[in-house]
Amino acid sequence: MLAPSDDLVALLVPRVATPRLLLRGFRKGDLDVLAASFGDPESAQFVGGVVDRRGAWRLLAIGVGLWTLTGTGWWAVEEVATGELVGTVGAFVRETPSEWIELGWTVVRSRWGQGIASEAARAAASFAFERHAIPRVVAHIDARNTASVRVSEHLGMQYEGEVDLYDQPTGRYSLARSAHSA
Repeated sequence: MLAPSDDLVALLVPRVATPRLLLRGFRKGDLDVLAASFGDPESAQFVGGVVDRRGAWRLLAIGVGLWTLTGTGWWAVEEVATGELVGTVGAFVRETPSEWIELGWTVVRSRWGQGIASEAARAAASFAFERHAIPRVVAHIDARNTASVRVSEHLGMQYEGEVDLYDQPTGRYSLARSAHSA
């Protein structure tokens, strides 16, 4: 099968580097790791539930396509030292207009507790503020997802309250542009 080069993907999906992570566009070769992660009931519990390989392919394709539609989207999170895919992070907009960009993150379960989500999400927030004239970034987090609540706290996000997100009560956390640059 044909696949675009990393250079071609980088034209559509900006690369963002941190000391140990590379936020990059998805590759077809990422499918196995994504399918395993989103197929794991514990890993997928707060991100819409378990999906099969076909569903993981759709998520990968959405991660690529959103950049074309909106100039925002999802990155593959690669550990620089090993070249391994260790998670995903997004600075994206949903289908409904808003004055903010939403952050989201996942980490492969074997890499939980290593600060990957915080590092990647911080880089995604910085990217969102640098590239877009937005007053804040938000994250929607299920109250039972204590690990993601901790990530939002590490970023300096404030709990705004519960909102209805696709008919599910969900906590909204936000980080103002002024607080990010402080």
